[in-house]
Amino acid sequence: QVQLVESGGGLVQPGGSLRLSCAASGSSVPILISGWYRQAPGKQRELVALITSAGSITSGDSVKGRFTISRDNGKNTVYLQMTSLKSEDTAVYYCNVNYNWWGQGTQVTVSS
Repeated sequence: QVQLVESGGGLVQPGGSLRLSCAASGSSVPILISGWYRQAPGKQRELVALITSAGSITSGDSVKGRFTISRDNGKNTVYLQMTSLKSEDTAVYYCNVNYNWWGQGTQVTVSS
């Protein structure tokens, strides 16, 4: 069983930045792929960005050029640096590992 602890969400003004972190623990299963999804009220959960252990990245079209995903394999931690935030980025952001385990979610609100 993998435990995921997310941090870094909050309230930010449009154009601002936030950095999310997700630390994994509790299992010896190799973390092959990890990343972030988000779900806004009344909408389906959507892909934000994923990164493999080799560093290959997949990003959603709406965040390309603004959000950067990275990972520290030694710390089993994945990060999401979010810049030029827009109101439509407001959502609960969920960490995911190996398409299997989910974090509890962290709220990101972009509002003036």
